[in-house]
Amino acid sequence: MRIRIVDAFAERAFAGNPAGVVLLDGFPDDGWMQNVAMEVNHAETAFAHPLPEGGEADWALRWFTPVTEVAMCGHATLATAHVMSTTGAHTGPVRFATRSGVLVASPGPDGTVTLDFPTAPLTRVEAPEGVAEALGAEPVAAFDTGANVGDLLLELADEKTVLGLSPDHRALGAYSARGIIATARADDPERGYDYVSRCFFPNVGIDEDPVTGSAHTALAPHWSGRLGTADLRGFQASRRGGLVRTSLRGGRTLLSGRAVTVIDGELLTP
Repeated sequence: MRIRIVDAFAERAFAGNPAGVVLLDGFPDDGWMQNVAMEVNHAETAFAHPLPEGGEADWALRWFTPVTEVAMCGHATLATAHVMSTTGAHTGPVRFATRSGVLVASPGPDGTVTLDFPTAPLTRVEAPEGVAEALGAEPVAAFDTGANVGDLLLELADEKTVLGLSPDHRALGAYSARGIIATARADDPERGYDYVSRCFFPNVGIDEDPVTGSAHTALAPHWSGRLGTADLRGFQASRRGGLVRTSLRGGRTLLSGRAVTVIDGELLTP
């Protein structure tokens, strides 16, 4: 059984967000998939299998962190579409049946993959008491991102504040189902991005995620409204870093990026 490690939202190896990808004939036991994800020990490992022709989706897709299954993952979806396109497992746009509905990934001729995801519904809320201390910065605005994403989005004063965060990860876990998205407007858009973010997900075993596609379904409507344009570039400023191009299309958000396969190996566990 083949397993690949793919760096998603990356132009080169050892950047972006690594994901495991396993293509199967059908989903095995949940515990086995969870153990594989724990062994891979990246933010997510994706498992996919083909579906019968004529349905609303082409492949079924699930995602596991090292400790739990999640309802939505952007970078591992991009990684899966990249593997399918580069190996010939599927040609053209692929429709994935997931816990978040049917998600479409469209590989382009230049290697870019565009994901069609539901836009997160943002609801302005009061910043919870204690979250500033846990994060290490005072938010200027706070938003609930809805059930699919499950994060608390916090806008901070400026890019420098986002880059300088050193949060108490354990304390952050009390403030949302999955974690915290910290974001600010880019200091200088001439550097190639319009807004910056960092994502902390202690409740699913990820202290800081390198690049988070699903978070950009909330970042896109937030910054599109603030900056007055539907098409933006978001830089996730983790240690690895990655650029996500976002296009807001009402109830859908398009997320675009590239990927690089770094490891192609054999999974020996039955």
